[in-house]
Amino acid sequence: MTTFELWPVSSSEDKQAIIRAVYRHVLGNPHVMESERLVTAESQFCDGSISVRDFVRAVGKSEFYRSRYFAKCAPYRFVELNFMHFLGRAPESQAEVSEHIRRCVEEGYDAEIDSYIDSDEYQATFGENLVPYYSASLTQVGQSQVSYNRIFAIDRGPAQVSSAVKSAQLVAQVAGGEKGNKVKRAATNLNSGTTKRFKIKTTAAKFDAPRRVSMNEYIVSADKMTPQIQRIHRTGAKIVSITEIV
Repeated sequence: MTTFELWPVSSSEDKQAIIRAVYRHVLGNPHVMESERLVTAESQFCDGSISVRDFVRAVGKSEFYRSRYFAKCAPYRFVELNFMHFLGRAPESQAEVSEHIRRCVEEGYDAEIDSYIDSDEYQATFGENLVPYYSASLTQVGQSQVSYNRIFAIDRGPAQVSSAVKSAQLVAQVAGGEKGNKVKRAATNLNSGTTKRFKIKTTAAKFDAPRRVSMNEYIVSADKMTPQIQRIHRTGAKIVSITEIV
């Protein structure tokens, strides 16, 4: 696997290769037309005004990324891809996924993107000048087989464009804490007419206290998940898990 890193002696050709590598990895192997390129951010990177990490942030907050992965994918899939595109790995637990879904709902899109790029994990793995890559696909000391398998469950290599898969790939594995999930074919679910449904389990809401209800469950379609999470948040309840109904 080739990695791309900016050095003080990097040439203009090297910088263009880095720009292409950021587009390819962060945007998930798309074809980027000239009109879709981030001309201002590219110029700032080339003249040294911003680092590779800042350029990654600009791509993550671009309309290109937002329209393909936030607007058109289910919230769970959006978070899966954020982990893959910005941290080079799959989510490891339901708590991680729920935390990011809540952040996106409560703090907004930009805060969700920043949370990956400003994390200690990003800094330790990629720093300021290394283009993110699929670090989980490499054998590393202390890495479990589950982490290795999961990255392939959500990414199928250069032949697949991330935006082609709208449905979540790791709902059952992450929510159920599966230890040995197998690598399997990604389910594209393109224009199939099938709407994914999810079960959201929460702690009791404030108004449930007199009825001694300890847990609540909601069944919601993927396209209604964000409004439902917002309503749950307003009641004061906390999300315990989100699982796909199959």
